[in-house]
Amino acid sequence: MTKAKQAPKPVFKSLQRKLWWQRWSISAPRMTIKNHLPWPLRVIVIAVVLGLSAAIAMWAYDLGRSFTGFNKGASATQLAEIQEQVKQVSAERDRFQTTVNAAESQLNIERSLQAQLTRQIKTLESENIKLKDDLSFFESLLPTNTGAQGITIRRFKVDMAEPGQLRYRLLLMQGGKLVTDFTGNYQLIVTLVQEGKSAMMTLPKPDAADKFRLSFKHYQRIEGVLALPEGATAKSVQIKVLEKGTMRAQQSTDL
Repeated sequence: MTKAKQAPKPVFKSLQRKLWWQRWSISAPRMTIKNHLPWPLRVIVIAVVLGLSAAIAMWAYDLGRSFTGFNKGASATQLAEIQEQVKQVSAERDRFQTTVNAAESQLNIERSLQAQLTRQIKTLESENIKLKDDLSFFESLLPTNTGAQGITIRRFKVDMAEPGQLRYRLLLMQGGKLVTDFTGNYQLIVTLVQEGKSAMMTLPKPDAADKFRLSFKHYQRIEGVLALPEGATAKSVQIKVLEKGTMRAQQSTDL
């Protein structure tokens, strides 16, 4: 009984040695030291770190621009030079534009003068043609005092002026030894083909009789334009010279 109670002592000693060995050996549990900072101090530290980071970034950016030639001083100088060049180019462009405007104005004046001269030349040519016709008429009139007695129709011509319009010209002459003033009128009778049928058109109309009045002593030149009905084609034109309703002369021409 006494031996059974003393048996646990060696077991207790072995446990003490085991605990002592774990405490002083390498595999002993490690201790962790934690430093608890207040939150305002943490905010200040974070702000300082961010500020330093931003400053370092800006310094690196400026350093890189200086290495690559894009520093602010150089950019400002180049910008001023470019602006000066733009001003010079703009001034030169304005001078050229002024020269071009003056040349264009001069050209417009010359074109206007050329057009005016062209119109004058055409007018002179037309007058020249009329003068030649008058000369021919006058030559046919000489001598008037020995010509045929009564009214004579000379140089009766009809041609197409424009589509749907006829131009006619003629000269009336009064011959004889004793010539008095002639007063009367003339008529135009146009033979037409319209819609496949023959028709006749007599002029003047009652409201245009004054345009067909005649009053001369030796000669009178007559010219005018006739408007044809739409779709009509003229075949011949006849003129009649009347004095107080009595026909004194007539002549016709085909087209």
